[in-house]
This record gives sequence, C-alpha cells and structure tokens, in this order.
Amino acid sequence: MLSHLTTFVLPILTSHKANAHWMIVPMDLNASPLPEDDEEVVYNQQQRGVSEEEEENEEDEEEAGFVEQQLQPQPQPQQHNESKNELLKERERRRQQREYPDEGQVAQPRRVEPKISRFYDRNKLPPGWLDCPAFGQIIGYIIPSKVPLGEFFNDYIIPGKRYSLRQVIHQQRVLGREVSASILILCLHGINKELGETILGLFLNLFNSDSAPVMVRKLGPTRIGLVIDLTNSTRYYPVLDWKKQGIKHVKIACKGRDSVPDNESVNNFVYEVLQFPFRSKSSKKFILVHCTHGHNRTGFMIVHFLMRSQPISVTRALQAFASARPPGIYKEDYIEALYEFYHEKRPDTVICPSTPDWKRGSDFDLNGEAVVDDEDDGIVAPSLQEDNVQNKIMTNDDVLGDSIPYDQQDKMRCYCYQILKLNSGAKGYSQFPGSHPVSLNRENLQLLRQRYYYATWKADGTRYMMLITWDGCYLIDRNFCFRRIQMRFPTKQTNEAGKDTHNLTLLDGEMVIDTQPDTSKQERRYLIYDMMAINQLSIVERPFGERWKMLEKEVIEPRNMERSRNISYRYDLEPFRVRRKDFWLLSTVTKLLKEFIPRLSHEADGLIFQGWDDPYVPRTHEGLLKWKYPEMNSVDFLFKVLDENRQLLFLNERGREKLMEGNQVVFKDGEDPVLYSGKIVECSWDSEEAVWVCMRVRVDKSTPNEFYTYKKVMRSIKDNITEDVLLDEIGEIVRLPMYADRIRMDSKANVGRRR
Repeated sequence: MLSHLTTFVLPILTSHKANAHWMIVPMDLNASPLPEDDEEVVYNQQQRGVSEEEEENEEDEEEAGFVEQQLQPQPQPQQHNESKNELLKERERRRQQREYPDEGQVAQPRRVEPKISRFYDRNKLPPGWLDCPAFGQIIGYIIPSKVPLGEFFNDYIIPGKRYSLRQVIHQQRVLGREVSASILILCLHGINKELGETILGLFLNLFNSDSAPVMVRKLGPTRIGLVIDLTNSTRYYPVLDWKKQGIKHVKIACKGRDSVPDNESVNNFVYEVLQFPFRSKSSKKFILVHCTHGHNRTGFMIVHFLMRSQPISVTRALQAFASARPPGIYKEDYIEALYEFYHEKRPDTVICPSTPDWKRGSDFDLNGEAVVDDEDDGIVAPSLQEDNVQNKIMTNDDVLGDSIPYDQQDKMRCYCYQILKLNSGAKGYSQFPGSHPVSLNRENLQLLRQRYYYATWKADGTRYMMLITWDGCYLIDRNFCFRRIQMRFPTKQTNEAGKDTHNLTLLDGEMVIDTQPDTSKQERRYLIYDMMAINQLSIVERPFGERWKMLEKEVIEPRNMERSRNISYRYDLEPFRVRRKDFWLLSTVTKLLKEFIPRLSHEADGLIFQGWDDPYVPRTHEGLLKWKYPEMNSVDFLFKVLDENRQLLFLNERGREKLMEGNQVVFKDGEDPVLYSGKIVECSWDSEEAVWVCMRVRVDKSTPNEFYTYKKVMRSIKDNITEDVLLDEIGEIVRLPMYADRIRMDSKANVGRRR
C-alpha cells in the first residue's frame, strides 16, 4: 500500500541500493592525456571585462551566443595571433549587431554603475582548472567532476586538455554507441580513438563479469542522465546544450569562497540524487556532479548523500570520496562542518589534505600576490560565523530545521495521511492531520466517568509531529510543513537492510523551552506523547496505553542506551533533547496540580485527559479533553485592520473566513493594532470588560480556529470549571468501581511515575 509513497527515502524499498554498498569502480580516470605533437599551448586571454551586474543582465543573450560560438571553426595554432585578433573583432561586431540591429547605428560604450568596482573576465579559465583532473571514479551512480567548459573556452585550452559537452557527444559518435558514463567522459577527455575503444572494451567486460560489483554488473551500455551544477556562476556553459542531448540539468548554486553549501541546498541535492533512479526511464544512467574543480563543494554534497543513504560514518564517507576523487575535500572548514553537522567526534587521525599542486600554483600571480578565486562571479560570500549568534534567547516562535523540496514534502504528507488512515478529501493533503483535544465543559466532563482516563500537564509550547526516516528527522508544524533536523533515533537492533536507525516512524509531541531557575540557561526539549507508526507499521488502532509503552521501549530506551556508551556520535550537539511525556492515574491529579506543575522548568496552562484505551484519532478528537486555568482559555482569531477605526476578528468556517461581529480585542501596553493586522492572535476572554485580550501572535499557525472550536471554548468559559470544581469531580470519579480496580492494577505495575 505504501510502496509508491516511500520513494522520498530511496534506501527504504530499493534493493538496488541495499546491495550496492556504494562501490567505487576501480579505474584510473584521472590521468590527463598528452597533447598531439603538432599542438601548441595557447594561453593568451585578451577578453573584455564584464561587471557582475552585466553578467546577470546578459544571461539570456549568453545562451544564444554560446551556441553560436560553438559552431564557429577554431583558429589554427600556427596562425594563432592573427586569427585570435580577427575572432575578437568578429565577436565584437556580432555583439554590436545584437545590441543595435538598425543599420548604421553607432554603438555606444556600456555604462558601468559606479557602485560596481570589480570586474572579471567572462572567458577567463577558473584558477587551477587547466591542470585539475577532469573527473573521478564512479561512486554508486555518481561521477564527481570539474566543470565542463563551453566550446567558447577552447581558444584558450590546448586540445589535449579540453573538457566540454561537445567532446562527449562527438566521442559517442566515434564509438558508434552510447558508452558508460565514466568511459564516456574519459574518452572525451582528449584520448585517441584506439585507446578509448580498448578501455571501453575492458570496462564492458568488467560490467559483465561475475566478479564485478552487484551494482555495476551487466548494466551494459549507459550514459549520463542528470547533471547537477553546484557552481555559483552561469558563465561556464549554456544549459541548453545539455537539454538538447536529453540530459536533465539541475542548478544548485553554492558559494565557493569562505562558505560551505547551506543546509537547504544539501537537502535539494540529496533529494535529486535519491529520486534519480525513480525518475529515470533507464536504470543505466549516471549523475555527473560538478562544482568548479569537483573537490570541495562536490565532495561535500556527495558525503552528505552517503551519510543519508548508507550506514556509514563521516570518516568513512570522506575516505570513500577521497579514494574516488583524490585528494578528496581539501578545505578544513568543509571537513569540520561535516563532522559538526552529523554530530560526530572527529578522530585525530583525520587530517585535511594539502591543497593540490594544480590548485596551489594558481593561487598566486607572477608578482607573488594572491589571486582572487572568481568561482562566485565576484560575489563575496558571507562569513562562516555569520549565523553563530551567541546567547540568543530562545522563543516558541523560533523556526527550527531546514526546508525541503516541495515534491519531497508532498510525498511525506501523503505518507502521513495513509499511515493515519485518512482520506485526502477536496483539500488534498494540505491540512495538518494531528489529533486535537476539545475544551472541557460540564457535558464532556462526564466522559471521565464512562471511560478510563489518565492525566498529564498541558505544556504551553509548540505542537510538532515528527517523522523519523533513515536520511533524517522531520518536524511537522501546524501548517503541515516539514523541516529537516539532524538527529539520531537508533532501533533496538539492526534491521535487515543493515540500518540501525528508525525509518518512517511517526511521533506526536510538543516542543518546550526549559529554563534552569538558578542559571537561566535555556534548553529545548521535545516531549513525545504518542506514536502512530513504527518503521512503516501503522499502530493508530492500538489503544493509547500500548502505544505509550511502545514509545518508551522502541524510541526512548535505545537512545538512552546508545548515549550511555562511548560512541562517536555526540547527542549533546543535537538541536534539542527528547523524552517521553508522562501520564498519571487520575488519583494523582491533585499532586499534579499542586506540586508537579509549579516545579516545571517550562510554562504549563492546564491539564490533558487522555483515554487509556482510545485509538489515535486524527484531527478533532471529542474524547481527548483539555482543561485550562480559567484565565488561560483562549481562541485563535485572524485579526485585520481595514482602516484606523475598524478592527475585525475572523474565524474559519468550512474553509472560509467568518466575521465575528461585535467582538473586540485589546492589546497590552498600548501597542498599535495595525502591527497585528493580518496575523493570527491568541486571545483570552476578559469577562469583566467583555473583550478579548491578545496574549500572543501564533506564528506557528496560518489559519484561525474553526467556529466549532470557538463554540466549545465559549461553552467552557461559561461553565467555568475551576480547579476546585475539577478536583471535587475527580475525587468522586476515582472512587467508582471501574477506576478503583484498574488503579490498583496499574499502581502495582508502577506505570509512568517518574518526572
């Protein structure tokens, strides 16, 4: 039932990957071919300077210009200087024709804005590119590569060192067939036809031999199906050329100077790679991944992918990439960022490789001065320390985690609906499916007499569901948006796929901020109070008491056990701590209110009464009851100011805004109401003044309460069930025979008596 929904985590269902173990094809693909005897080295690079602003404005012109230039014959080496000057004149003439199509019009020089002080040469080779090995060995179905340059760069590169798409297509024609992606690039790296055919034959024999890795055996002819471009520039080649060859091109722009790729870019990259086998019509295609040189950004992304798709450590992942693309990642901040992101201790033996000679030699000009690496089109990257804000005050409004691709989110939404046995309905999968309690009133208070209930405190935090997968954890907010966080949830034992972490386990809980009273130190904590699925198995129909006990055994205890051992993973670096929320017998409610809640290190605004034998009920659960301190009963309104004198409050009714005529809201400290217009405001009722009082803005919600919910809250306010009334009622309830017997049994089992 769920097989088509779980493609957002490739290792879940794909035996292809389960058996692959990300073998690196043992071939030396890095050797640069020597030029022919009659070829000369061409280095003259007299080209016009282009400002950063012009680069952006000329993007469309660039596409057409590149294609046109590729069709032009190349100048002969022995006539280089003369041909070079003629070519420059011809390019300038064509540029003027494009800009001034009217005959006889005089071209005017382009205006450069005074604020743009830096120029760079559009056709300048990236520093170190010429001697950088073109690509590495295959990792799984990924080929790490330096950027292939457009044909318009060929004037400055000797034929033996050229590396472009056109050569790839040309070599396919020479061989008369489509070759495997690794050989495809190798043969197009200037190697001669005879040697190329020899290596091709050896490689195809490897593919069909019984000793070949499972991943590559008997794949036969194949080709590149996807190119992922990590450069922060558009000047290296026209994207249209890839598309014309039926090769998908994905641009994930990453700054290359003094900055590691951001987490959202990493999420996009990993998702594209995971989805590639499902989207590709052929299983015999590869992914070419490149930045400028194919080492740091490319390696950073591939290591992230290996970490999220295989049971592997950062150290092993770094070694795997270094073996395929020597010397691997050679920037210290990239390596350190990987260990920090995955919360692993870095072994003392892991040392950052030295900068390769081909790169080191390009870092200084003839005068010995540092050369600016123009990977980023002259854009200066922000400092790595920019986001490290010390002593930041935590709030419930803070946004946690990193966004993920919309396609991935849609599939996760669909999975949640199916695991909760919900139909999509007219609104699709857009509504948050979590269970919601209803306000306690004198009518539904009688449910406590009819069913067996437990109680817990109502934390004043932020509601989140959590989806745990092999490739990460995802917080799900009230807007049903998913954001990835890096946390580890080990299982009790390693599963059949070699993984020791949960996969497709769905939890429900609330994020709170604990504050230590003596030091005022803040710490986030996720209080998990329910589990709806464990490793793809839906358990929503099981009684709450069983789900609650499974939560401790399957989720909390394995974390605590692993944390107590001396392992490389550092739980203390996770974004928040995790614990199971406790539930108590109704006979302990007095202690809960009088002793436990006052000692909490986070805010609480009442109690929750949970039916012990209830299944998990998505959305509104009439049997899940919440009692708030009378002054804390609240409604979430949409507040609007249409003019200076007209303030309106809206609720939601059947998907439409419902104006609440006659209702008014006041703001504390004389704040300007205009500042709240268009926002969801949580308001409590002031019975003496007969007005609503704004308590806070609900940044975690995009829609107001339903009108039905409003009526329930108003009923609760009217009934005015105070703490004394509640305790008197519960005192009578626990003396009923059905409670007395079960309380005796549960007390012996010592269920949930720890803080």
